[in-house]
Amino acid sequence: MTMHEFFMGMTQLELINRAPGFFKYQPHNVAAHSWKVAQVAQFLADVEEQNGATINWQLVYEKALNHDYTERFIGDIKTPVKYATSTLRSMLADVEDSMTENFIKTEIPRQFQSAYMRRLGEGKDDSIEGRILSISDKVDLMYEAYGELEKFNPEPVFVNIFQSSLEALAEFQDMASVKYIATDILPDIFEENFISKNQLYDLAKSLLPDFAASQK
Repeated sequence: MTMHEFFMGMTQLELINRAPGFFKYQPHNVAAHSWKVAQVAQFLADVEEQNGATINWQLVYEKALNHDYTERFIGDIKTPVKYATSTLRSMLADVEDSMTENFIKTEIPRQFQSAYMRRLGEGKDDSIEGRILSISDKVDLMYEAYGELEKFNPEPVFVNIFQSSLEALAEFQDMASVKYIATDILPDIFEENFISKNQLYDLAKSLLPDFAASQK
Protein backbone atom coordinates (compact mmCIF):
# COMPACT_ATOMS: atom_id res chain seq x y z
CA MET A 1 0.00 0.00 0.00
CA THR A 2 1.09 3.57 -0.71
CA MET A 3 -0.46 6.99 -0.11
CA HIS A 4 -1.61 7.20 -3.74
CA GLU A 5 -5.34 6.85 -3.00
CA PHE A 6 -5.19 9.39 -0.17
CA PHE A 7 -3.51 11.95 -2.41
CA MET A 8 -6.01 11.24 -5.20
CA GLY A 9 -8.76 11.92 -2.70
CA MET A 10 -7.64 15.51 -2.32
CA THR A 11 -8.40 16.08 -5.99
CA GLN A 12 -11.82 14.48 -5.52
CA LEU A 13 -12.55 16.97 -2.74
CA GLU A 14 -12.03 19.79 -5.23
CA LEU A 15 -14.93 18.37 -7.24
CA ILE A 16 -17.41 18.17 -4.34
CA ASN A 17 -19.44 21.37 -4.17
CA ARG A 18 -20.73 22.65 -0.86
CA ALA A 19 -24.42 23.48 -0.38
CA PRO A 20 -25.40 21.40 -3.42
CA GLY A 21 -28.71 22.06 -5.10
CA PHE A 22 -28.84 25.82 -4.50
CA PHE A 23 -28.06 28.70 -6.84
CA LYS A 24 -24.79 30.36 -5.86
CA TYR A 25 -22.91 33.28 -7.34
CA GLN A 26 -19.68 31.83 -5.98
CA PRO A 27 -19.53 28.03 -5.66
CA HIS A 28 -17.29 26.54 -2.97
CA ASN A 29 -15.74 23.11 -2.85
CA VAL A 30 -14.76 20.91 0.09
CA ALA A 31 -11.00 21.19 -0.52
CA ALA A 32 -11.10 25.01 -0.45
CA HIS A 33 -13.33 24.92 2.63
CA SER A 34 -10.80 22.77 4.50
CA TRP A 35 -8.00 25.22 3.71
CA LYS A 36 -10.10 28.19 4.85
CA VAL A 37 -11.09 26.44 8.06
CA ALA A 38 -7.40 25.78 8.75
CA GLN A 39 -6.65 29.49 8.30
CA VAL A 40 -9.47 30.51 10.63
CA ALA A 41 -8.50 27.87 13.20
CA GLN A 42 -4.90 29.05 13.12
CA PHE A 43 -5.96 32.58 14.02
CA LEU A 44 -8.54 31.59 16.62
CA ALA A 45 -5.97 29.36 18.30
CA ASP A 46 -3.73 32.44 18.50
CA VAL A 47 -6.56 34.29 20.24
CA GLU A 48 -7.10 31.46 22.71
CA GLU A 49 -3.38 31.13 23.40
CA GLN A 50 -3.03 34.85 24.03
CA ASN A 51 -5.85 34.49 26.54
CA GLY A 52 -4.11 31.78 28.53
CA ALA A 53 -5.12 28.53 26.82
CA THR A 54 -2.59 25.79 26.17
CA ILE A 55 -2.81 24.81 22.51
CA ASN A 56 -1.66 21.60 20.85
CA TRP A 57 -0.84 23.11 17.47
CA GLN A 58 -0.38 19.76 15.76
CA LEU A 59 -3.98 18.87 16.64
CA VAL A 60 -5.26 22.26 15.49
CA TYR A 61 -3.85 21.76 12.01
CA GLU A 62 -4.68 18.06 11.78
CA LYS A 63 -8.28 18.57 12.82
CA ALA A 64 -8.83 21.59 10.57
CA LEU A 65 -7.19 20.25 7.43
CA ASN A 66 -8.75 16.79 7.62
CA HIS A 67 -12.16 17.45 9.16
CA ASP A 68 -14.10 16.98 5.89
CA TYR A 69 -11.78 14.55 4.09
CA THR A 70 -14.27 11.75 4.61
CA GLU A 71 -16.80 13.60 2.46
CA ARG A 72 -15.00 12.02 -0.49
CA PHE A 73 -16.89 8.86 0.52
CA ILE A 74 -20.44 10.21 0.96
CA GLY A 75 -20.29 13.73 -0.50
CA ASP A 76 -21.57 16.95 1.08
CA ILE A 77 -25.10 16.05 2.12
CA LYS A 78 -27.45 19.01 2.46
CA THR A 79 -27.56 20.16 6.09
CA PRO A 80 -31.39 20.02 6.35
CA VAL A 81 -31.21 16.38 5.22
CA LYS A 82 -28.21 15.49 7.37
CA TYR A 83 -29.87 16.83 10.52
CA ALA A 84 -33.47 15.89 9.67
CA THR A 85 -33.54 13.39 12.54
CA SER A 86 -31.02 12.27 15.12
CA THR A 87 -31.45 8.72 13.84
CA LEU A 88 -30.53 9.69 10.29
CA ARG A 89 -27.58 11.73 11.49
CA SER A 90 -26.36 8.77 13.55
CA MET A 91 -26.79 6.39 10.61
CA LEU A 92 -24.82 8.66 8.29
CA ALA A 93 -22.07 8.98 10.90
CA ASP A 94 -21.90 5.20 11.23
CA VAL A 95 -21.60 4.79 7.44
CA GLU A 96 -18.90 7.45 7.28
CA ASP A 97 -16.96 5.90 10.19
CA SER A 98 -17.15 2.43 8.65
CA MET A 99 -15.98 3.63 5.23
CA THR A 100 -13.19 5.66 6.78
CA GLU A 101 -11.93 2.76 8.86
CA ASN A 102 -12.00 0.45 5.83
CA PHE A 103 -10.18 3.05 3.72
CA ILE A 104 -7.43 3.44 6.32
CA LYS A 105 -6.98 -0.33 6.67
CA THR A 106 -6.85 -0.94 2.92
CA GLU A 107 -5.17 2.18 1.51
CA ILE A 108 -2.93 3.71 4.20
CA PRO A 109 0.47 2.06 4.83
CA ARG A 110 0.42 0.16 8.12
CA GLN A 111 3.05 2.32 9.81
CA PHE A 112 0.87 5.43 9.29
CA GLN A 113 -2.54 3.96 10.07
CA SER A 114 -2.71 5.06 13.71
CA ALA A 115 -1.92 8.65 12.67
CA TYR A 116 -4.69 8.64 10.07
CA MET A 117 -7.19 7.05 12.45
CA ARG A 118 -6.60 10.16 14.55
CA ARG A 119 -6.61 12.60 11.64
CA LEU A 120 -9.70 11.27 9.88
CA GLY A 121 -11.73 10.62 13.03
CA GLU A 122 -14.31 13.03 14.41
CA GLY A 123 -12.39 16.21 15.19
CA LYS A 124 -15.15 18.20 16.89
CA ASP A 125 -14.64 16.93 20.42
CA ASP A 126 -14.58 18.69 23.78
CA SER A 127 -10.87 19.51 23.67
CA ILE A 128 -9.85 23.14 23.11
CA GLU A 129 -8.64 22.13 19.63
CA GLY A 130 -11.94 20.39 18.89
CA ARG A 131 -13.92 23.44 19.97
CA ILE A 132 -11.71 25.69 17.84
CA LEU A 133 -12.50 23.42 14.89
CA SER A 134 -16.25 23.67 15.56
CA ILE A 135 -16.07 27.46 15.69
CA SER A 136 -13.83 27.76 12.64
CA ASP A 137 -16.10 25.52 10.58
CA LYS A 138 -19.09 27.76 11.40
CA VAL A 139 -17.14 30.95 10.71
CA ASP A 140 -16.33 29.78 7.18
CA LEU A 141 -19.92 28.62 6.70
CA MET A 142 -21.11 32.04 7.83
CA TYR A 143 -18.79 33.77 5.35
CA GLU A 144 -19.96 31.53 2.52
CA ALA A 145 -23.54 32.56 3.28
CA TYR A 146 -22.56 36.20 3.79
CA GLY A 147 -20.90 36.27 0.36
CA GLU A 148 -24.20 35.25 -1.23
CA LEU A 149 -26.34 37.60 0.88
CA GLU A 150 -24.03 40.49 0.00
CA LYS A 151 -24.69 39.74 -3.68
CA PHE A 152 -28.44 39.70 -2.90
CA ASN A 153 -28.86 36.04 -3.74
CA PRO A 154 -32.60 35.46 -3.21
CA GLU A 155 -32.19 31.85 -2.05
CA PRO A 156 -33.57 31.84 1.55
CA VAL A 157 -31.21 29.01 2.51
CA PHE A 158 -28.32 31.46 2.91
CA VAL A 159 -30.22 33.47 5.52
CA ASN A 160 -30.86 30.19 7.30
CA ILE A 161 -27.19 29.22 7.09
CA PHE A 162 -26.06 32.59 8.47
CA GLN A 163 -28.60 32.26 11.26
CA SER A 164 -27.58 28.71 12.17
CA SER A 165 -23.92 29.81 12.19
CA LEU A 166 -24.70 32.53 14.73
CA GLU A 167 -26.62 30.04 16.84
CA ALA A 168 -23.67 27.64 16.75
CA LEU A 169 -21.23 30.39 17.75
CA ALA A 170 -23.47 31.25 20.69
CA GLU A 171 -22.90 27.74 22.06
CA PHE A 172 -19.21 28.66 22.51
CA GLN A 173 -19.68 32.28 23.65
CA ASP A 174 -17.58 31.71 26.77
CA MET A 175 -14.48 31.17 24.62
CA ALA A 176 -12.08 34.03 23.93
CA SER A 177 -12.15 33.35 20.20
CA VAL A 178 -15.93 33.76 19.99
CA LYS A 179 -15.75 36.92 22.07
CA TYR A 180 -13.23 38.24 19.55
CA ILE A 181 -15.53 37.32 16.66
CA ALA A 182 -18.42 39.06 18.42
CA THR A 183 -16.56 42.29 19.18
CA ASP A 184 -14.08 42.59 16.29
CA ILE A 185 -15.48 40.73 13.28
CA LEU A 186 -19.27 40.81 13.38
CA PRO A 187 -19.36 44.63 13.65
CA ASP A 188 -17.44 44.83 10.35
CA ILE A 189 -19.83 42.38 8.72
CA PHE A 190 -22.87 44.39 9.77
CA GLU A 191 -21.35 47.59 8.40
CA GLU A 192 -22.12 46.20 4.95
CA ASN A 193 -25.47 46.00 3.18
CA PHE A 194 -26.97 42.56 2.53
CA ILE A 195 -30.23 40.61 2.48
CA SER A 196 -31.97 40.29 5.88
CA LYS A 197 -29.28 42.40 7.52
CA ASN A 198 -31.60 43.86 10.17
CA GLN A 199 -33.07 40.47 11.04
CA LEU A 200 -29.64 38.88 11.41
CA TYR A 201 -28.28 41.87 13.28
CA ASP A 202 -31.02 41.60 15.88
CA LEU A 203 -30.42 37.86 16.13
CA ALA A 204 -26.69 38.38 16.69
CA LYS A 205 -27.43 40.86 19.47
CA SER A 206 -29.81 38.44 21.17
CA LEU A 207 -27.46 35.46 20.90
CA LEU A 208 -24.10 37.08 21.61
CA PRO A 209 -24.00 39.48 24.58
CA ASP A 210 -20.46 40.59 23.67
CA PHE A 211 -21.69 41.69 20.23
CA ALA A 212 -24.65 43.50 21.78
CA ALA A 213 -22.31 45.32 24.18
CA SER A 214 -20.04 46.36 21.31
CA GLN A 215 -22.97 48.10 19.60
CA LYS A 216 -23.78 50.49 22.43
